[in-house]
Amino acid sequence: MYIAIEGIDTAGKSTQIAKLAKHFPDAIITKEPGATEIGKEIRDIVLSARTKSKKAEFLLFLADRAEHMQEVIQPNLDKMIISDRSAVSGVAYALIQGEVSKEDLVSLNNFATDNTYPRKVFLLRLTKKELNFRLSQKDLDGIELRGSDYLLNIQDAIIEATKLLGLELVEIDATQSRNEITKNILNNIKDSND
Repeated sequence: MYIAIEGIDTAGKSTQIAKLAKHFPDAIITKEPGATEIGKEIRDIVLSARTKSKKAEFLLFLADRAEHMQEVIQPNLDKMIISDRSAVSGVAYALIQGEVSKEDLVSLNNFATDNTYPRKVFLLRLTKKELNFRLSQKDLDGIELRGSDYLLNIQDAIIEATKLLGLELVEIDATQSRNEITKNILNNIKDSND
């Protein structure tokens, strides 16, 4: 079963993936972008902010996604795959930038992924109040410095991206305790396998 853990910065994705890895010791744990050798190079190019064109940046992410599919996801579809972000995030960020039409977003991602998407997308959803609190507790990176409204727009775009791609979305209140969140995810996976 291929699942993706989605959420904006500080939502707790890394924490939940680490907890899930203990429950599924044989799972393939991966991430997007940057899970492959070429993907790391692509990620470095994007993070360096050298691209002048948002379309070029989007196409670099698609290249990473295509490589990730071929190298990591498709060879392991018979196993449990837990991915930190997925095509959903890529579509969400592109929706925010508004450079690519929704139709092109879907068709280009279908091309890059060979129509292989997570069976379930878990969104760790934050309230504005909780997000502001979490941001106040850490040194902010370039994305986080854009502020809570920007991040909450991305959270909404993740929901829209999931609908555009026709994927099953499970929203989980990320203000709950870590153990409660893990329990919700595990129960949802179990229900899918019954």
